[in-house]
Amino acid sequence: MEGSFEITLQIVIAVLAGITAQVIGEYLRVPSIVFLLLFGIILGSDLLNVLHPQELGIGLEVLVALSVAIILFEGGLNLELRELGRVSGSLRNLVTIGTLITLIGGGMAAHWLAEFPWSISFLYASLVVVTGPTVIGPLLKQVRVDRQVATLLEGEGVLIDPVGAILAVVVLNTIVNTNSAPLDVVGGLLFRLGIGSVVGGVGGWLLGLFLKSADRLSEELKNLVVLAAMWGLFVLSQHLYSESGLMATVAAGIVVKASSLPEERLLKRFKGQLTVLCVSVLFILLAADLSIASVIALGWGSLLAVAALMFVVRPVSVFFCTINSDLNWRQKIFLSWIAPKGIVSASVASLFAILLTERGINGGDSIKALVFLTIIMTVFCQGLTAGWVASWLRITSSEAKGAVIVGGKELGRLVAGLFQEAGESVVLIDTDPEACKKAAAENIPVFQSSALDADVLTEAGIESMGTFIALTNNGEVNLVLAQRAKEEFQPPKVLAVFPQNNSASNNNKIKVNQAFIPELSTETWNKYIHDGEFQLEKIVLRKPQISLQQAHLQALIRSGELLPLIVKRDAKLQIVKAAEDWQPEDEIYCILHDPRSKLMKRLSGNNQPSRLALNKFSEVESIPISPKKTIPEGAN
Repeated sequence: MEGSFEITLQIVIAVLAGITAQVIGEYLRVPSIVFLLLFGIILGSDLLNVLHPQELGIGLEVLVALSVAIILFEGGLNLELRELGRVSGSLRNLVTIGTLITLIGGGMAAHWLAEFPWSISFLYASLVVVTGPTVIGPLLKQVRVDRQVATLLEGEGVLIDPVGAILAVVVLNTIVNTNSAPLDVVGGLLFRLGIGSVVGGVGGWLLGLFLKSADRLSEELKNLVVLAAMWGLFVLSQHLYSESGLMATVAAGIVVKASSLPEERLLKRFKGQLTVLCVSVLFILLAADLSIASVIALGWGSLLAVAALMFVVRPVSVFFCTINSDLNWRQKIFLSWIAPKGIVSASVASLFAILLTERGINGGDSIKALVFLTIIMTVFCQGLTAGWVASWLRITSSEAKGAVIVGGKELGRLVAGLFQEAGESVVLIDTDPEACKKAAAENIPVFQSSALDADVLTEAGIESMGTFIALTNNGEVNLVLAQRAKEEFQPPKVLAVFPQNNSASNNNKIKVNQAFIPELSTETWNKYIHDGEFQLEKIVLRKPQISLQQAHLQALIRSGELLPLIVKRDAKLQIVKAAEDWQPEDEIYCILHDPRSKLMKRLSGNNQPSRLALNKFSEVESIPISPKKTIPEGAN
């Protein structure tokens, strides 16, 4: 009983420490792996001596294997196949050519700088060719870069993990069996990848068919069916050919994703929670098992080897793998900088250290220490600076311009025209043929389809747009469309026209900004625009009288005479939010309701030369500042 309690205590401490690290990382908006590594090292035998992972024995290997299977399956499940198609060439190169470059470059760095033997050097390099979804995923959630870069990093992290793990096993077998021929090495790698792909692909397809037809099963039970099936495929593939199971889990996740299950969101949520738990426990246990003395004993040469991997090998790999892509230099620099190592490197290195020691081969502890040094340096240096680098390179999603507008009636076309006039990309989506025809006549790109179709949104270019707004005449539909777009594509700005007291907007965790004003009748303003009873006005808020300007602006809005549409701030166009926080020097583009007929406008000489011509709205902009009261001389 005492032995079982000790193991239970170790697991509980690891869970508590891991979840605490996740919470702190979430609050501080810092990659949680930073705190997982710190907590693991602090709780390990070199410092507080609380955690002793070696007490788990072979159970640690089992825990690592099953947890990594969950992590990679979840990674495959989260891959957006439509987006991968846009970067497929670069992704293929990173997983193949990039792996080879990292293997050769990392091996040379470890041999010449860290002074490892050639065999151990290449074993180290095979362990660090991976990046890993456990680090990349949380990092990209906190550092919102443009979708093309994010998709490439996510795809590389998921697909290169099984490749790297299998490559490491092949290299290890070559070291142990010195008479292995080069063809055997390559054949072993390809055969493992092939077996895993077939088992995972077929198993994932059958699993998808079963889930679609299993109407009587509850959502919770379906999630557990997927978990059991995934582990079953992992073990089956491992049984057929050793170390092919990881590829099977990735392939199964990708195929299940492609099956378009109705329960996909719930499944992703469940697997995401399991992944967080697995990553938390594994990193704590593996970091606790690390000897600080062994890391220090590596010397300066090892630091230089890791630096060469980060600053030379990775940029060279990215350069050659993206040479014919449409990525710009800013995106390539960011890709070169971001390659943090994760749980696969740590777990496989820990297992290899044990295997090498058992076989009487020197270097097991050293290679584990060097891999963890690589993880620490890449996670701390790249993870903590990713946001700053992305902002400096101006590839954050907040820099994206343009808009996808759902609703092709008069108001939608007017907003689209204003974006076009400013030189920004814009796309309209509507199911009404007449509205689409009018948009096309105004040279506005338009899709006659439903915005609920993710393929349509992708084709409209939502991944590269800065704004998504739904402004059909149905507020409930607008809210649903905006929430779906935000959940699936995460545009920087998501807005919708919906009633202020909408219960769905208050209860849903996916918050959507209310566009324009709290209570907007799109039908009314569409009619004003259709009948020509409007003028486009521009208001510039000035610091001295901004309070008076805002008060007058709000009075006109409440009276129904004025509708602010767009604010130009820091040379960027933004859709006005209902709760907009106005700032000095804001340029506000508004519609002013002008009930005079077109004929009266012509007679009065107030006819606009262009539908999109902006007038200076002097009624608000030129509000005089009240003179300061002066105190007569001699008055007390």
